Amino acid sequence: MVLQWDLIGDAERSVLADPLRLRSVRRLIGGPVPDEAFDRVAMLVRKLVDAPMGVVCLVDLDRQVLAGQVGVPDPLATIREMPLTHSFSRHVVVAGEMQVITDVRADPRMKDNPAIAELGAIAYAGAPITDPDGLIVGTLCAVDLEPRVWTASEIALLSELAAVCSSEVCLRIARAAAEEARLAAESAHHQLELLAELTESLAATMDVDEAMRRLGGIVTTRLADWCVVAVADDPGGPASVAATHRDPDRAADMERLAELVVSSRADLRSMLLAVRRGGRPVRTGDGAAELRGRIRDAELAEITLRAGFGASVIVPITSPVRHRALGAVLLVKRPERNSLTAAEEWTAAEIGRRAGLAVENSRLYREQRHVAEVLQRSLLTELPDIPGIGLHARYLPAQDGAAVGGDWYDAFAQPDGSVVVAVGDVSGHDIEAAATMGQLRNLVRGDAYGRDEEPGALLTALDNALHGLRVPASATMVLARVRKAATGYSISFGNAGHPPPLLLLPDGSVQAWWVPPEPLLGLPPREPRTSNHRYVPPGSTLLLYTDGLVEDRDQLLDDGIDRLSAVLRAHADRPGDELCARLLEVAPHRSDDIALLLVRLG
Repeated sequence: MVLQWDLIGDAERSVLADPLRLRSVRRLIGGPVPDEAFDRVAMLVRKLVDAPMGVVCLVDLDRQVLAGQVGVPDPLATIREMPLTHSFSRHVVVAGEMQVITDVRADPRMKDNPAIAELGAIAYAGAPITDPDGLIVGTLCAVDLEPRVWTASEIALLSELAAVCSSEVCLRIARAAAEEARLAAESAHHQLELLAELTESLAATMDVDEAMRRLGGIVTTRLADWCVVAVADDPGGPASVAATHRDPDRAADMERLAELVVSSRADLRSMLLAVRRGGRPVRTGDGAAELRGRIRDAELAEITLRAGFGASVIVPITSPVRHRALGAVLLVKRPERNSLTAAEEWTAAEIGRRAGLAVENSRLYREQRHVAEVLQRSLLTELPDIPGIGLHARYLPAQDGAAVGGDWYDAFAQPDGSVVVAVGDVSGHDIEAAATMGQLRNLVRGDAYGRDEEPGALLTALDNALHGLRVPASATMVLARVRKAATGYSISFGNAGHPPPLLLLPDGSVQAWWVPPEPLLGLPPREPRTSNHRYVPPGSTLLLYTDGLVEDRDQLLDDGIDRLSAVLRAHADRPGDELCARLLEVAPHRSDDIALLLVRLG
């Protein structure tokens, strides 16, 4: 039932529309109807005043609710409300005091009230019911079907009973306010939990597609029934779209919906693009009727209707760095659920901001990764061609965390015909580690080239150079010199805290060259480092590698070396490049970068 505002004066409108008064009224209207307590008060009015109708009215902005009544004819007695145009009690609210009317047909304010003809109401006496702030929320009234002069005792009785109603109203409003505060605090707590979980989950990945899937999984568990997330870092580029539903049975529908959003130039895609351009949340309305008006693709509309399209909002995914929208999130509730509250809309907007931070972090990570990889690879050696010796190498950055580290390999021929090979690992996993690695590699080359000292002496000289030049490096390394012997090869090597070299012999057996541990490079020089010597038959393969290939936080280092040895034995006859690929497959988690150098001795 809708209020006919053309029948209500401006002065009445302003009083009736008081927001504080309406807040109290609506806290009361939410209670049970019929209301037994107020029905008993209405019965007392009928008995004690001897009136055909006794009514407890609550006056809303566009209707009058009969919270308690006796004697009111159907259908009003059943539906318990009427349009405000039928209300005599609204005049009590406007006047701010009790109204006592002998014959409403003679009152200029009431003579045109439709209730005169429809209910036969002639005489009216209404006492105000007030809230804790003294605002009139309704009346306790008596209605007679013929003209009546209300006595002083009847008026006093109505006033007393209205005061009883006011006390009950104040108690109920206080309870409703306390419950609203409890629910608001609970809702705020849940929303903060959601945002904390979302932030933690998005921070744990640098992959945009995975981040958007995580976002969908979290918001459909705690806020919406389903959602669509669309991100395009480049305004002219393709969008990455993920759709998630709370109901696992809708997974296939959501996958198809994401495909349709990507391919469609209208419909949901246009809605997402619109909020992306505007940069502000947009409430898309409640219900399927608006959806049908917006979505013209039949299959897309059918999927969204099956998913359940009720209250919804679209929020932009905004970059905190570049201050522009990178995409949008559509959050949808099913039709049977309540509309989005102001707090939920704030949470939705915050979700968009935090998603924007995740997208921006991913972009910066990709840029840093690219720069670091280019730097890393530019510093790695192009392996020389040496007669009788085959050299094969690989470098792989970590899959997670920082993109690159300080792992490196090197090989070069000496003027005397020997070959120097090295693999090292500078501490750290960032561009600074990669740059330090370049310095260290150049120092190794400059220190070793043209000199016939053993690797232990070269490492000692390198310690002194790092310390004296104040190079901020801490690194592990194996440095080896390979010399041709009469019937094979002589290999001398030094080990500065590095995993042991592995040697694959022609008979398929594998040796791990364990030696007494020595300190990392870059520490203050102490005693001279040692050199170790091995004789190697032709047809052998020497493997130098960094710890990322064998270390696993769940297993011992020896287990990783055993796995690597098993691969060497199983693929001994493979070409060098293929053997390198097989060796990389044993890396446990790729949480660290990897460098390996394979030296095949013919």
